[in-house]
Amino acid sequence: MDRYVTDIKNGCYQNPVLPMDFSDPDAIRVGEDYYLISSSFTYLPGVPVLHSKDLVHWERIGNCVERLPFDRYAQPAHGCGTWAPALRYHAGRFYAFIPLPDEGIFYTEATDPAGPWSALHCVKSASGWIDPCPLWDDDGSVYMAHAFAKSRCGIKHKIQLSRLDPETLEVVEDGPIVFDGTLSQPTAEGPKMYKRNGWYYIFIPAGGVEYGWQTVLRARNVYGPYEEKIVMHQGASSINGPHQGAWVTAPDGSDWFLHFQDRFELGRVVHLQPMCWHSDWPFIGLEQNGDGIGEPVTEWDCPKGEAGPGLQIGDSFTNGKPGLQWQWQANPQPEAWLHPVAGDALHLVCGASGSLWRQPNVLSQMLPAADFTANVTLGLAGCGAGAKVGLSVMGQKYSAIELCRTAQGCTVQLVQGMVKDLAPTGDAEETILAEKMVDTDEITVTMKITAAKQVQYALLAADGTAVPLGGAQPVAKATWTGARLALYARSGTKGDAACIKQLNITF
Repeated sequence: MDRYVTDIKNGCYQNPVLPMDFSDPDAIRVGEDYYLISSSFTYLPGVPVLHSKDLVHWERIGNCVERLPFDRYAQPAHGCGTWAPALRYHAGRFYAFIPLPDEGIFYTEATDPAGPWSALHCVKSASGWIDPCPLWDDDGSVYMAHAFAKSRCGIKHKIQLSRLDPETLEVVEDGPIVFDGTLSQPTAEGPKMYKRNGWYYIFIPAGGVEYGWQTVLRARNVYGPYEEKIVMHQGASSINGPHQGAWVTAPDGSDWFLHFQDRFELGRVVHLQPMCWHSDWPFIGLEQNGDGIGEPVTEWDCPKGEAGPGLQIGDSFTNGKPGLQWQWQANPQPEAWLHPVAGDALHLVCGASGSLWRQPNVLSQMLPAADFTANVTLGLAGCGAGAKVGLSVMGQKYSAIELCRTAQGCTVQLVQGMVKDLAPTGDAEETILAEKMVDTDEITVTMKITAAKQVQYALLAADGTAVPLGGAQPVAKATWTGARLALYARSGTKGDAACIKQLNITF
């Protein structure tokens, strides 16, 4: 299987509509088309752009950020990079406002959401400003709501409203704190600004990623004072969070809300909720227990619109290039990391020796589901002793199956890595758990991830039989993300390039 398509049963979609780690989603509609972006942290190209015609079936069409304009991102900076962005459309242009928690708030713009997107423009240089969202008001004024990162500035429950220059979109006035959730809405973050019927609205998730709720603020004046109301919580449902997201209105006038649910090792998956309005307050989800607060639904009638092709997950590496689903662990250097070779295979240049956690040229994608199998062919033809190529499940505790060239021939190893320092530049310690000699320099390997959050690696024999290598390994989250499926090549001599062919994913 090379694409994931959301299930439809009896005209109903099933949540999550995006069972992958599209963390901190924001979405808009332009005409008949919906667009969604999400955070991507240290993985680049970053801030992926998705397109849909019905809010249920999504296709990845590009990225807002090809690389970050700071030297530190030449190497992995786990947990840093692009945090929760906002997507808006104004005067014929798309704008993505993107926070880098250590560097400040930036924006990029495009006439086509598939790209190209402009270089990042600085809105405000600041440490700890996160989760920006702009609002173009009716009188031409432009405002930006944002939250704060406690890890950078010691604040985690306040929303500030800044005024922007309408031409440059730079902050001209930091503005007031328009909401302080210290007592009633702790860990207030992820603000999304809207205007409706003369009311200013700021949608904020509160209470924390894992077990928080959705709050909405409203005021007649952009600077407040703002009233607050909880409009959706977990209640008796099985959907924890439910965390930050986006309100969109369909062409037929129906309202919808996209938000994420933290599924820990699997990442932050995206749900779609029905939404309506009562007395100028939004109501999200379904009333189920009599408390007057919406709860997330597990299924609902599909919005009107055409079904799309789905998200690419497998890859044949057409013309030697990875698909849009792949990201590097640092600023991309495809001219140095990929050998352009005719044919449908990836020729990945061997990186330096050392842990996978610190390798910038590890190529990874989100886990496509809670339970799946991935097969890929790995080859070391033409590579010298020391070269390695592998398939991994990356996280703060990771594992990999790798083909290794030695002076005596080739071996297959099961490797386990443990991150010892969770700082952005921290390293991991690796251990070889199992090893087996093979009489070839090209093998097909498989990994099976189960809902029990375990991964079993194996070699595929010529008859398709899976021969396990070592025991099952845990699947663990990375820094601010779920675990990731990764491909890599390392430890070879200069110029060595491993060959990777045909990644197949089945459920």
